[in-house]
Amino acid sequence: MNQTLSKWQPMVLSLLRFMSGLLLMQHGTAKLLGFPALPMFAHLQIGSMVGAAGFIELIGGALLVVGLFTRAAAFIASGMTAVAYFMVHAPQKFMPILNGGELAALYCFVFFYLVFAGGGPVSLDKLIFNKS
Repeated sequence: MNQTLSKWQPMVLSLLRFMSGLLLMQHGTAKLLGFPALPMFAHLQIGSMVGAAGFIELIGGALLVVGLFTRAAAFIASGMTAVAYFMVHAPQKFMPILNGGELAALYCFVFFYLVFAGGGPVSLDKLIFNKS
């Protein structure tokens, strides 16, 4: 069974990159484009820290979806989600289950993994730069 599953590892890496990029990108579209419309972002100031996070989420998420500059985009996204955890969630209570920061913490480590793993075989990085 391990050999069978191991054969799929590169494709599943590309799937992980694609889906985590889509999920990150939706935060950026909600903040900057108003889609989906969320009341908490109705009066967002573009120059604020949340507005800056929206740009990272939108652009970084799009880069991750297509697998272009994957390692750099993932590095920036990992840092941004770490900052989100420690500035927004950790001051409430440290443990993620108590402060609602599970998603930020998980994003941080998924993106950190992508820094080292790259975009996988189905990515523009692979197509353009012949990298894994």
